[in-house]
Amino acid sequence: MNKPNKVAILTAGGLAPCLNSAIGSLIERYTEIDPSIEIICYRSGYKGLLLGDFYTVTPEIREKAGLLHRFGGSLIGNSRVKLTNVKDCVKRGLVKEGENPQKVAADQLVKDGVDVLHTIGGDDTNTAAADLAAFLASNNYGLTVIGLPKTIDNDVFPIKQSLGAWTAAEQGAHYFWNVVAENNANPRMLIVHEVMGRSCGWLTAATAVEYRKLLDRAEWLPELGLDRNAFEVHAIFIPEMAIDIAAEAKRLSAVMDKTDCVNIFVSEGAGVESIVAEMQAKGQEVPRDAFGHVKLDAVNPGKWFGEQFAQMLGAEKTLVQKSGYFARAAASNVEDIRLIKSCADLAVECALRRESGVIGHDEDKGNVLRAIEFPRIKGGKPFDIEAPWFTQILAEIGQTKGTKVNTAH
Repeated sequence: MNKPNKVAILTAGGLAPCLNSAIGSLIERYTEIDPSIEIICYRSGYKGLLLGDFYTVTPEIREKAGLLHRFGGSLIGNSRVKLTNVKDCVKRGLVKEGENPQKVAADQLVKDGVDVLHTIGGDDTNTAAADLAAFLASNNYGLTVIGLPKTIDNDVFPIKQSLGAWTAAEQGAHYFWNVVAENNANPRMLIVHEVMGRSCGWLTAATAVEYRKLLDRAEWLPELGLDRNAFEVHAIFIPEMAIDIAAEAKRLSAVMDKTDCVNIFVSEGAGVESIVAEMQAKGQEVPRDAFGHVKLDAVNPGKWFGEQFAQMLGAEKTLVQKSGYFARAAASNVEDIRLIKSCADLAVECALRRESGVIGHDEDKGNVLRAIEFPRIKGGKPFDIEAPWFTQILAEIGQTKGTKVNTAH
């Protein structure tokens, strides 16, 4: 195939610290390699693609693309649109009754003169991209789709490290640094820090590690109550670990009696099965999104854990705080920008040779950075709770993993 004349970029799904940097990196690299290649950016992800709504990347934008590394969010906009969910696309007014959203998207790409589509998103986004790529190939559209892996959960098979996850962990730690100071606002204080992570506990674990680095760098004055024990992470609950509420309550009661506070880090996906079962038993409807996922904000796992432990620990006050929106809308840190740039560079190389796939370090092929075949991309990769760094943090805070690992992924 010949080199592309025009490429398109879209971001989709939830926000992550990598989005603007990935957009900026792609624009910068195309400008370096071949500024004659036109670039457009679809507004609000697949919604913009279906509607033919896009920004044109002008020479002025190319010149200032580096500004994108300084900002969080996605300046071109996101949306949760699934091209294979015809009913939802019709309901939103994105396609007409009887239309196939994939064909509408494919025809719009042709109409816009696009040769290569860059999708920046998580497993749902790249699954949608995979479906679209398969549709394009089977119907001889001759278009190339190249994905970049965005998810702060870091839970995409077989990608070693997804873009934005390192930054999210770092930002979640800074968020809790202020929240934890509430430990002396009331006697017997219970603070629950809910961290994003639907089916993977990596971000919760990594956030706890980053937060404890802040504790390591701090100076303490226990003689006046400035005691590290009161600021410590006392428990970490993630989807991959069985949670023995009674045993943990007994352990944490001793912590509460000694330090007058307890601080718990919880993945938003931990305990969801129990919460959903309770809701269904009460005849309550379980809210779900267009992809069929339980809407975690609606079921509120952090609140559920707070209620479970407050009574058992004799907490006088319970504070539940969520760092997700704070962390996911941050600008990329230096470590992430380095990863993003390397992935974007390869994405442009693949575009020039018209090679489809999702760019990432392939765990099944020696962690080589390559365009991973779309059919191999899958979400829900569990965090390895046997990772030495995680085992170490549990040992240091006195928590056991339990005897049974949740393998329902």
